[in-house]
Amino acid sequence: MNKPISQKFTNWIVTAVFMALIVGFSLLEQPSAKAQSITPDISAQSTPAPIKSVAENVRHLLETNECFGCNLIGANLKDRNLQAANLENANLQGADLERANLQGTNLQGANLLGADLGKANIIGANLEKANLFDADLEKANLTDANTIGANFQGADLENAIIPLGFTTP
Repeated sequence: MNKPISQKFTNWIVTAVFMALIVGFSLLEQPSAKAQSITPDISAQSTPAPIKSVAENVRHLLETNECFGCNLIGANLKDRNLQAANLENANLQGADLERANLQGTNLQGANLLGADLGKANIIGANLEKANLFDADLEKANLTDANTIGANFQGADLENAIIPLGFTTP
């Protein structure tokens, strides 16, 4: 019953080689291995949509009173009348909205991180789920604004008129 050591060693080598071949062929059938060896069909590649500049988006906003989901990073909207504008999901990070009229404006989901909203009229605006982290709201009027789910962490609310029931973070 005892096999000689050389026969056991030979069986072990044959089994190891067989297993290595199985593993090797299995890996070749994986999609990731194939993806590296297949060249992409150029006609199947999509062309990205052109990105409008902030200046173009500001011009569009001032002409139409809406800029849904657009890029307004660092835009200068100081003293502008944006009453009842639609700025839902717009990126207004670092924008200058000092003394702007935002009464009734839809800013739902907008990113106002670090924006200057000092002395802005934000009466009745929709700020639901807006990000106002580190925003300057000093002396801003937020009467009747919808602030449900809005992030005011680090915001400057000094002398701001805030909605009833509003609690500072």
